[in-house]
Formats: sequence, structure tokens, C-alpha cells
Amino acid sequence: MKKLWKKPILPIATISLASVMIVNSIPETPVQAELNAQLQVKNYVLPLGTPNLIEQRTSMNPAPGVTYTKIQRGEASSKDYFTVDVAFVKTKKQAKILLGNLKRDGFKNARIIREADRPMDDGEKGPLGYIVRIGQYQLEADAAEMRNKLSQKGYSGLRTVYTGEDGEKTTGPWVVNVLEVDQDQFRGHVEPELANDAVTGKETLTQIADRNDAIAGVNAGYFVVGEKDGTPGDLAGIFASKGQLVSEAINGRSALILSSVEEKANIASVSTSIQATSSDGAVREVDGLNRKPGLIRNCGGVGGDATTERAKHDFTCTDESELIQYTSVFGERTESGDGVEVVVNHAGEVAEIRNRRGGVIPRSGSVFAGTGEAAEWLRDHARQGMKIQVKSEIIGDGKLLKLDQTTSMINGGPRLLEKGEISINAVEEGFHWEEDPGFYYRFGERRNPRTLAGIKENGNLLFVTIDGRAPGWSVGANFEESAKVMKSLGAIDAINLDGGGSTTMTVGDDRVTRPSDAAGERPIADGILLVE
Repeated sequence: MKKLWKKPILPIATISLASVMIVNSIPETPVQAELNAQLQVKNYVLPLGTPNLIEQRTSMNPAPGVTYTKIQRGEASSKDYFTVDVAFVKTKKQAKILLGNLKRDGFKNARIIREADRPMDDGEKGPLGYIVRIGQYQLEADAAEMRNKLSQKGYSGLRTVYTGEDGEKTTGPWVVNVLEVDQDQFRGHVEPELANDAVTGKETLTQIADRNDAIAGVNAGYFVVGEKDGTPGDLAGIFASKGQLVSEAINGRSALILSSVEEKANIASVSTSIQATSSDGAVREVDGLNRKPGLIRNCGGVGGDATTERAKHDFTCTDESELIQYTSVFGERTESGDGVEVVVNHAGEVAEIRNRRGGVIPRSGSVFAGTGEAAEWLRDHARQGMKIQVKSEIIGDGKLLKLDQTTSMINGGPRLLEKGEISINAVEEGFHWEEDPGFYYRFGERRNPRTLAGIKENGNLLFVTIDGRAPGWSVGANFEESAKVMKSLGAIDAINLDGGGSTTMTVGDDRVTRPSDAAGERPIADGILLVE
């Protein structure tokens, strides 16, 4: 299939709403009115910007049962500009104090913007907060110069922003890529793949797709980027492939579940419970799988984590006493450091005891690493000749989920659609920080590059990317816009996957998205691939 892609393939459909606008400028015939009505019913107009924006769609079939569509909509607005956000604060009083300080320092054109929108599932009333902003510039370089002047005066936390990404009214533009998979017609597989075929390390989606000879692919779940937050490449949430649970859940956060047996994908709020039982009867909770002990990216763990056991996005919780199980999918060696390691064979029999962490992981069997109290538990209950058995349970929307050879799970969040209705549970899934409402504003209310997954009523899968952080090319989308886009494309259930600089889609040998990182395509931890 991939070789066929390299040959010229004519688009199977090109739709320009420019022509619709022209038709609407003359009296409608009954037939034309019916056609225009059908265009609306079929959702040929994305709910981005005003309805009369010019939109063009080009589609093709890279494989039987797979449709790739590129949608270009709108244009840059003359009303949008570059500016500097000095701060996002909770109260108007705080904003007025900051505004006064700026004026005393000679910055006369600062202003206060009230951010009214709160997360959909936030029980608190009133505005989310207030933005103190300064300057209006056509060139980003001029905004950057103002930012430098503010920095020299001692102001910190400054951000150069483009107002087209604010989440307010704009004409765009937007570039949206859509993969639709008809599972009745597609004879291949849709499955997640780890970078480097291991937890440790990262690769670009282009590299992952090329190595697996993929028909198409998108980036997948959240992951650890740098060592200060854990093991780089560690999945920051649940990951399961071919019946193997590789990474524990961020408890209570949504995940995309794929199964070729049921032939019906699912999106569910998942939690994991993992227990180790010694042959002497002692039971100990397993805190995590295939990651560095003590660092829990995005939180949502167990066993007394600080500062919270609730999900908290882009935050790393800590725990000085953890029991971590490593399997060969992690890599060649465990994470080094103080503590105890116990190597067990395929039958769970203790084969080796190490008085320090950082040893070889056997291809068959696993390694238990303990720190703090968990190290003492291993010394007492995992002695030579004993056995350690592990039981894992995955709960999805309150029900026990079966993990078999055909099941895959990919972390994400928040949920966007549930049973055909917009249902964005950003607070529940940790995307709103009570102590810093500016986090949700930047992550959920402002427009960013997005990667989205959805399920249509007929079972078809949708994988969608929206380019962003590229004024003049594509401004991205916020959570609500993302949900509306997925609903307009026919999804009844949808989830937000890792976005920002991670957002990438490949079709055949081509990357069809534009990277938002200045360095180019970002190395990631995992991708969702369409393979033969």
C-alpha cells in the first residue's frame, strides 16, 4: 500500500466554499437551496470562525477503507496582532495593582482583559481571571522587543502572544488534517507503537511511521520530556499494546481504547490497580510500571503521592516510597539509584537480589525496584526462593476492562464528546490548576496545535490534527473548538491527545502537518499507526 501511495493519486473530492458564497449571492432555485441545505447537513463547514469563511477540502484514499482529507479554512485577520502578556492574575484588584506598577515604570499603553470563560465542569462562578497586556504590533519582533524592555525592568513570566490565538473571534486561518478509518473496509490494523520499540527514549512520528512502513499515523499520548520529570519517553498515563500493560493510568483520566476483536473503539475514564503478592502472603501496592521511582508525571497516582493523588497536568508529583515493576519493554536496564531491586523469572520466582537500583532487565521475567518503605517490603517478602505474583486490574467508566492480545490503550485528555454531546471534563482530568487559573487559560482557552481522536456512530475512527502557533498559516483551536470540530466531522465520542509541538500526522511518506516548534518536528514517545 505504501508503494502505491508514491504514485500520483488524484483527489477524490475537492469542495470550495468560495463557490457556495458566490451561489448564495444570487437568487436560489429550489434545487440550489436543497444543495446548500445538504452541505450544511453533511457538515462541510467547520465550526471555526464565521460560517461564510472560504473553506477548501481535498480528499484521497491512501488505502481501502482509509480517507485522508485536508481542510484549509479562513484567512489571517487584519484585526489580529502580536502583543505581550505581562501576567494572568486571579482578581481584578491584582490586575489594577500591576497596571499601576507598569504605568509608574513608563509603560503607558497597558490594559486589563477580563477572561470570562471557565472550564465546563468547573463549579466555581465568576471570571477565570484577568490578563494584563501591553502593546499592539504587526511584527512579532517588535513584540519581542517590548518583552525585553519589560524584562529589563524586572518583570517576569512574560509571554509574546498573537491575538488570533486568544480564543476570541477571528477569521483564522486554520489547517485541519483528517484521517477516517472504516474498520469494515480497512484490512490493516490501527495500533499504538512506542518510539524505539521501548519506553526509554523518543523518536519523531516520521521515524516511527517509516520504521513500521505505516500507511498513516498521528502522535499519541502525553509523555515525560526531560529527566527532571522522570524517564524521558515514559508514557505519562496509561499505555497498553497487544495485551501488555506498559504504563499505569493517571487515575480518572480519559483514554482511547482500541480492540480489533470487538471492532468498536471506546473512550473511557480509566484507573489501574496493581498489586504484588509474596508467597508468604504479604501484599504490596505496585505504584507504577516502567518508570523512574519517585516521580509521577501528571500525578493521579497511588500510595500517598505529594502534592496530590488527583490528576494534575504538566506537573510532577513525588513519592519517596515506591514499588516499580520493570519489564523488558522499558529497555535494557532499570533506572539507577538508591534502593533495592529484585529480579524474578517468568514464573515469578526470585532469581536475584540487588542492593542498589540500576541493573539489567531480563527478557523473560521482570525487575521490582523499591525505594523507602517499598525497599524494606522487598527485603522482607522477596527473599531467595520466594515468589512474587502481580495482579493488574483496569477499570473503565466503573467497569472492569479485559486486556487481551488485541487490546490497546492510549492516554489522553480531556474528554471532548460523550454520546454526541460536548462534555469537556477539564477540571476532573487535571487541566485546571486552582492556584494558577492562567494554566487552563493557556492550555484550554487559548488556541494551540491539537491532535484529536474520535469515534463515529457507525464505528469509524477519526484522527484529526489542527496546526497552530503559525500566524498566517493556522491559529490552532481551543478545547471547545476542538470538540465542535469533532462533532461536525461526525464523532459521537472524542478525546484530546497530546498536542502543541507534538501534533503530527503522516500519510504515506509525507508529514502533512507543520511543526510548531522552532526546532522542527518534535521527538515523541508513541504514535498511533495504520499498518498492513
